[in-house]
Amino acid sequence: MQKKLNYQSLLGNDDGMSTIEYAMGSLAAAALAAVLYAVVNGGEVTSAITSIITDALSNSPG
Repeated sequence: MQKKLNYQSLLGNDDGMSTIEYAMGSLAAAALAAVLYAVVNGGEVTSAITSIITDALSNSPG
């Protein structure tokens, strides 16, 4: 007894599989996080943030 292949049911069912869209989205998020980490830990950004916070805390409202 030979079963007829139903290609649509084979190709349409991806339950439990990791899709390429999910993998590429995760890779893009990790790359963006790495770039942001490198930028924020740079000397200029750190000094700019420190300067902004110091100015904000030293000025009185009003």
